[in-house]
Amino acid sequence: MIRVQRLEKSFGASAVLRGVSFDVAERTVLGVIGGSGSGKTTLLRCLNGLERIDGGAVECKGVRLEATLTESVYRQRVREIRQRVGMVFQHLYLFPHLTALGNVSEAPVHVARVPRQEAEARALELLAAVGLSERAHRFPEHLSGGEQQRVAIARALAMGPEVLLFDEPTSALDPRRASELRATLRGFVERGHTMVVVTHSISFIEGLADFILYMESGEAVEYNEAQALLATPQDPRTRDFLSHAR
Repeated sequence: MIRVQRLEKSFGASAVLRGVSFDVAERTVLGVIGGSGSGKTTLLRCLNGLERIDGGAVECKGVRLEATLTESVYRQRVREIRQRVGMVFQHLYLFPHLTALGNVSEAPVHVARVPRQEAEARALELLAAVGLSERAHRFPEHLSGGEQQRVAIARALAMGPEVLLFDEPTSALDPRRASELRATLRGFVERGHTMVVVTHSISFIEGLADFILYMESGEAVEYNEAQALLATPQDPRTRDFLSHAR
């Protein structure tokens, strides 16, 4: 379970998140949509502790971040959240000098102190799960954009998170690869993962998300079941966005 309550975040005098609240149930996908500058990426960065929140609270799998916490307690709770939450960034940041196998096994070996043989065996399982068994020993420069995206997903899963956060996962993918990625992500939800997916692509999030949050100017404008929000949005701002996004 993820619970966000009256979340606020500012950069200097600019308020980027303004009292955002929503819940994400276990084994579901929340799609977060909205235009550029709406606060979507900042929201993700607050969920996994990359940005310290200025107001409200974020709770993820029983670990709660509050703006009033001392710096030391906040950092400790961020470490706890990151044991439960994995993130796949828009820019994948794969290590160019490591193969797909090396990229996936690196963190378990050096962060979690998993024996290399065990970490690589698990990495091969994850690469197989995302359809990359035959690409395990290739370097990123020899992988397509879609293949690199799937390596990044396997890398995030290698640390055993229960929650996955995605920032614009289809930005470098053509429609066919985006459809393949959607099917891959639904498969991981069925295996027990919870996801929050930030995207500009309505076609991608349709059929993937169980619920959708529409954001504008740092506000949570509308939150509803995906099918209902996409078919009959209640807020005129949501209707206007969808009319231009499709």
